[in-house]
Amino acid sequence: MVKVCLQTPGRSCQGDLQACPAGTFKASQEAEGCSHCPSNSRSPAEASPICTCRTGYYRADFDPPEVACTSVPSGPRNVISIVNETSIILEWHPPRETGGRDDVTYNIICKKCRADRRSCSRCDDNVEFVPRQLGLTECRVSISSLWAHTPYTFDIQAINGVSSKSPFPPQHVSVNITTNQAAPSTVPIMHQVSATMRSITLSWPQPEQPNGIILDYEIRYYEKEHNEFNSSMARSQTNTARIDGLRPGMVYVVQVRARTVAGYGKFSGKMCFQTLTDDDYKSELREQLPLIAGSAAAGVVFVVSLVAISIVCSRKRAYSKEAVYSDKLQHYSTGRGSPGMKIYIDPFTYEDPNEAVREFAKEIDVSFVKIEEVIGAGEFGEVYKGRLKLPGKREIYVAIKTLKAGYSEKQRRDFLSEASIMGQFDHPNIIRLEGVVTKSRPVMIITEFMENGALDSFLRQNDGQFTVIQLVGMLRGIAAGMKYLAEMNYVHRDLAARNILVNSNLVCKVSDFGLSRYLQDDTSDPTYTSSLGGKIPVRWTAPEAIAYRKFTSASDVWSYGIVMWEVMSFGERPYWDMSNQDVINAIEQDYRLPPPMDCPAALHQLMLDCWQKDRNSRPRFAEIVNTLDKMIRNPASLKTVATITAVPSQPLLDRSIPDFTAFTTVDDWLSAIKMVQYRDSFLTAGFTSLQLVTQMTSEDLLRIGITLAGHQKKILNSIHSMRVQMSQSPTAMA
Repeated sequence: MVKVCLQTPGRSCQGDLQACPAGTFKASQEAEGCSHCPSNSRSPAEASPICTCRTGYYRADFDPPEVACTSVPSGPRNVISIVNETSIILEWHPPRETGGRDDVTYNIICKKCRADRRSCSRCDDNVEFVPRQLGLTECRVSISSLWAHTPYTFDIQAINGVSSKSPFPPQHVSVNITTNQAAPSTVPIMHQVSATMRSITLSWPQPEQPNGIILDYEIRYYEKEHNEFNSSMARSQTNTARIDGLRPGMVYVVQVRARTVAGYGKFSGKMCFQTLTDDDYKSELREQLPLIAGSAAAGVVFVVSLVAISIVCSRKRAYSKEAVYSDKLQHYSTGRGSPGMKIYIDPFTYEDPNEAVREFAKEIDVSFVKIEEVIGAGEFGEVYKGRLKLPGKREIYVAIKTLKAGYSEKQRRDFLSEASIMGQFDHPNIIRLEGVVTKSRPVMIITEFMENGALDSFLRQNDGQFTVIQLVGMLRGIAAGMKYLAEMNYVHRDLAARNILVNSNLVCKVSDFGLSRYLQDDTSDPTYTSSLGGKIPVRWTAPEAIAYRKFTSASDVWSYGIVMWEVMSFGERPYWDMSNQDVINAIEQDYRLPPPMDCPAALHQLMLDCWQKDRNSRPRFAEIVNTLDKMIRNPASLKTVATITAVPSQPLLDRSIPDFTAFTTVDDWLSAIKMVQYRDSFLTAGFTSLQLVTQMTSEDLLRIGITLAGHQKKILNSIHSMRVQMSQSPTAMA
C-alpha cells in the first residue's frame, strides 16, 4: 500500500499531516516547509498562507508574501529655495525614514495665497514644473510661470510603493515663498480702431500679468511683403497708438510689447492691418458727408445753447460760492426714485472734469495715508492695501489705487472720473469712496477695503461651504446695491453688476472699481471689442446691449441674473468654454443657462425671469429684492431643487450633468466637476480608475481627506450620476 499526502498551503507533509504553526506561513504547495513571517508581519493562527502586516505597515500590490511589510516615508528635509523673478528652484534632502523601501518619489503641491496668507488656492495649470510635478525621483524641481509679487506655498510630499495603502495623507514639508518683480506677460490681442490712407490707429488690453507699473509699450511693424528685419519701431505711453507714414492700401504686420522697470515682456503674436486705398478713402468720405453737415448744424445750436446756459450759470454761481462740499451733494434734482433721491450726474458732462472731482470727492492729505503692500494692478497703475487715519476718526484699512508716473492729462481725467462716479453713491451695499489725493504724487483714489476680495474668486475658494440661505443673503446684498443705483438713474454700460466685492459678513457690495480686470477676461473674440465701438463682456450682457448698444436698468437685470447663476454655482464660468459667438447664437435660439447643482427651483425661475428676451418683461430690482426677502423669511420655499430639463436642439450646451462615458481618467472627471484640487488625494489613496471611483462611499471621501460637506455632496452626486450612466452603457468604461 502507498501512502499519499495531499499537500495544501499552510500544511506540511512530514510523517502525519501537520499544519504550519502560528508565526509561520506557507504561500503555495510548491514551497518547501513552513517559513517564518517576514519583518513587521504576523500569522496569529495555524495554517496561514500569508502573514498579515502589523498596524502601520503595508505590502504593495506587487510585493510577494515573503517580502517584509514596509511603512510610509517621513517628510523631506532641509528645503532650499532659489527665487528668480517669477521662477523658483526647490531642493531638499531625502526623508530620514524611507519606510524600509527604496522606491521613494516626490510630489509638489503648489498653492497661490493672498497677501496675508490667510487663504490659499491650488495653482492653475499654467504653472510649469521641470522635470515634472508628480513622481519626482530627484530631490530638485524648477517651477516657472508664476505671478509676480505673489505669495506661494509649496508642499513637497514624500511617497513610496505603500503610500496609497495608508489612510493618512503623505508626509510633507512646506515652504512659503514670495516671487519677485518680473517683466510683463504678453499682450493678448490688438484691435484696429481706425485707418486712413497713411495711418492705422490701434488699441490693445493690458497684459494679463503686468507684474508692476507699465511704463510704456513698444510697437514693431513692417509691410507684410517684407520681413521683420526691415521693421520700424514706435512707442506709446498708453495702450493705444497711431502709426503714421504708411503707404496706401498696404497690409502691415504689427506686434506690441509692454515695459516695466524689470524690462520688456515678449512681443505679442503677429497681427495684420491694412491702410485704406484711394477708392476706400473717397467712399468713406462720401458716407460721412451727411454726418459732417448734421454735426455742423448741431454745433451752431450747441454754441447758442451754451451762451444761454453760461449766462444762467454765472448768475447762480454768485449765490453758490459759499456752499461747502456736503451741501453740494444735495443739489441733485428729484427724479424717478424715492422722494429726495439724488440723481446720478455723469462727470463727463462737465466742461472741466476736474470740477466734478472737486464736487464729488474729498481731498485727503497724503500724510493721513499709509501704504502697506501691493494687492493688484489696475488699468492705470498699482493697487495697494493701506491704512487711513483722518483727524478725529479711528484708523481704518483702505484700498489705494494709484496713477502711474508719466500719465497724460486724459489718463488723469479718466482715472479720477472713477472717483467722481463713486463719490455720488452713499449706500451700505455700494463700496464707499473715502477720498482722493491729487495735490501730491502719485495721484490716488482711496476706497474702503474689502478683505475677501472679488466675489467670483471668493466663491471658488469656498466652494460648498455656504448654505443656500447664506447665498440668498449674498444675492440680496447685490440686488439692494443695484436697486439703489437704478433709482439714481445710473446705468452700468461697463457692467458694474459683474464687478462685485464681498466683505467678511457676506454682505456683497457693488463697485465700478478695477473693472478692466473682468473685461480683459472676456476679450478673446475681437468681433465684440472693436467693431461695436468698445469692449462688451458678452457672457454677462443682455442681447439688446450686444446688438444695439441699448444699456438700461433692464439690461443690468439680465447681468444680475448671470451673477445669480455664478453665485449658486460657486464661481463657475457662465457658458463654460463656449466662444462669444456661440453664446450669442444660443441666446438668440432661446437657450438659457440650466440650474446649477442643488439650486432651488425658485431661484432658477428668478434667473429665467431676468433673462426674458423682452426687456420690459424682466423684473425691476425693487421686485427682485422683495422676492429674495420673501425667500429668506420663508426658507421652506427653497427646499424644492430645480430639475435639469433636456434641450434637444442644444445638447452640447447643457453641462450641468457631464457625459461620464466621454471620460477615460479620474483626472478628466475631477476637472469636469471642478474638484481637481483632490486629484492627488484620489490617486494616492488608490482610486486610479473610474470603475473604482464608482464604488466610493462617504466614508471613503472622509478617509482621503475630503471633509467639506458641500464638496462631499457634489462628488457623491457626481458618482451617483456616473453609476447611472455606466449602468445604461455598461461597455462605455469597461
